[in-house]
Amino acid sequence: MHRILYLIMLFVLLLPAADSLAFSEKGQDCSKCHTLTKDEALILLKDLIPNTRIIEIKTSPVKSAWEVDIDAGGKKGLVYVDFSKKYLISGAIVDIKERKNLTQERSEELNKVDVSQIPLKDALVMGDKNAKHKIVVFDDPD
Repeated sequence: MHRILYLIMLFVLLLPAADSLAFSEKGQDCSKCHTLTKDEALILLKDLIPNTRIIEIKTSPVKSAWEVDIDAGGKKGLVYVDFSKKYLISGAIVDIKERKNLTQERSEELNKVDVSQIPLKDALVMGDKNAKHKIVVFDDPD
């Protein structure tokens, strides 16, 4: 009888430990359980970064955080928010093995200008209008 009682108690004590290992599998996609909406991100960031508009939210290269692309006062950038929604990380994420600054690459992508969208109605065009490569210079004569 004591042996059965002992086994039941052991089972009850070990059951929570088995549940705590539920996410120990390599490659687990934690973004399925954790979410961050644009509204939530705006609430988290509004006091830290005034006049912020959330452009996009996606999982960051670091698996336990989101990448939040923002437009703050006309300047585009990105910050990271951890899955607990307690911490804002503002800085570079560098892939050590590849020796690449992933934050800088994403920032350049965010701020890329589509030259074809620049209105050339009042432009002074020099050279061939249909040239393969074009240089656009902005100048203010005043």
